[in-house]
Amino acid sequence: MSHSAAAHAVPLARGALPVVGHAMALVRDPFTFPSSLPEYGDLVRIRLGPQTVIMTCDPELTRSMLMDDATFDKGGPFYDRAREASGDGLVTCPHRLHRRQRRLCQPAFTNERYGDYTSAMIATAEELARSWHHGQIIDVNDATVLLTMRSMVKAMFATRLSPAVERQMVDDLTVATGGIFRRMLTPPRLNRVPTPGNLRYNQAQARLRTTISDAVISHRAALAGQDALIAVLLNSHDPASPEALRALSDNEVAEQVLTFFLAGAETTANLLAWTLYELSRAPDTQERLHAHTAGVLRGRPSSFTLLPELTYADHVVTEALRMYPSAWFLTRTAARDTRLGDAPVPAGTMLAYSAYVIQRRPDLYPDPHRFRPERWEGRKPNRSTYIPFGAGARKCIGDRFAHIQATLSLATMTTLWRFDPITDRIPRPAVHATLMPRGLQLRVVAHDPAQTVIPPGPPHRR
Repeated sequence: MSHSAAAHAVPLARGALPVVGHAMALVRDPFTFPSSLPEYGDLVRIRLGPQTVIMTCDPELTRSMLMDDATFDKGGPFYDRAREASGDGLVTCPHRLHRRQRRLCQPAFTNERYGDYTSAMIATAEELARSWHHGQIIDVNDATVLLTMRSMVKAMFATRLSPAVERQMVDDLTVATGGIFRRMLTPPRLNRVPTPGNLRYNQAQARLRTTISDAVISHRAALAGQDALIAVLLNSHDPASPEALRALSDNEVAEQVLTFFLAGAETTANLLAWTLYELSRAPDTQERLHAHTAGVLRGRPSSFTLLPELTYADHVVTEALRMYPSAWFLTRTAARDTRLGDAPVPAGTMLAYSAYVIQRRPDLYPDPHRFRPERWEGRKPNRSTYIPFGAGARKCIGDRFAHIQATLSLATMTTLWRFDPITDRIPRPAVHATLMPRGLQLRVVAHDPAQTVIPPGPPHRR
């Protein structure tokens, strides 16, 4: 069957505009537009500019697509733009390169490594939390992006970067992650025009690659900082690969590190920001979280060993991931002629899925738009209907890293502070490769003013 005939077997969503298709609706209202798509059925066509994309709205069809990554390969506009940013790293590489890379990267994400990583996470969260003062209004996006990027720098490089270089990395990562989605919706020829936005993006990319490449060379030469994630990657070996490919080259290590930054820092920052937003609107839930966390910690700092006891913080993060999955719109490309459900899918067909759509379906999650961490008590997430990190062999390798970082950072912050809203206005999401609550500000109120030893200062700004 031809592309045209196959495509017309799937209904087209209403509202496509000339030239841009549904891209404008997706950008203007990234929550409402995707949530309307299941009304068309299990599969629906949307248009992103000149490209037609088949969206999967059914959890089982979505899982079937994700579990068969050889047939439904990483591809489409999102991964094309992300590949321009980070190269063929673990997240963006095609199926033919993935298994070797996964085996070589996996040692950096084993259980014994998390003790070292979480030390950086907790130290960074405590430093940030103790920089606030009672009654201060904080820019939540700035605070959480700074938190996650700083802690990832420490975990990646074992604090081998100077403050100035770390500051520049945070700024450049923010520009890079913000540019990927914009470029996904823009014709490639326009991305080459020397506009101020394109120039900032290209300069940020160049600096990031230089900084990370220099760090790789430094770690390789020094044979130091063996607890750093970058050192684990440099020392990793895969006996299943041909001899020349059993280790990652310096360039491959640099691409993996850049991939982890781009895929992990802003996503976890947004998860924390949305979590704090929902907690600020649910004072009873926030108080329960504080009471449970304080009871577990008993004056001690958060730690990896205490993580199993921080059950309510875990439920809060799990629920926030359900409501606000960071990787909210991802694409695939059919590598061969196949079928998805009853629909023929010719080779080259572009497909997409949204964890946001699946995880807000009322038939799967009663009262889906309400923040209810209690729904996870005595219940584990269903692997078909809860997919914030994807599924199958291409499931995010850093899923546990992100969940642990969010849980421990949340425990650290909410032990010291209550987060109160300063307005009833619902924040609109800023549409990047992730969904960020635009302009979110909250007031921090000390649970115990005696613990906040830092004197009052100006509002925290990144």
